[in-house]
Amino acid sequence: MKKAEIESEMEDELRPEYDLRSLRVRKVGPGRKGFGDLVVRLEPDVAEAFPDAAAVNEALRFLIRITKENTPLPH
Repeated sequence: MKKAEIESEMEDELRPEYDLRSLRVRKVGPGRKGFGDLVVRLEPDVAEAFPDAAAVNEALRFLIRITKENTPLPH
């Protein structure tokens, strides 16, 4: 089949504003990332200390809170 025949077969009645050709294709497999999600990778020894993401977040929020409370005010 020639390229022109394939293109004519693929034409449809989508409006120009629905042109999806400019969309980026998401990777599949381990390199895939969610939309808007921030992924932080922990070193294995650190990850062993936490059972899940909620535990990591709780520990980091605690660290942030005590750091702010114990930071001396500038003179």
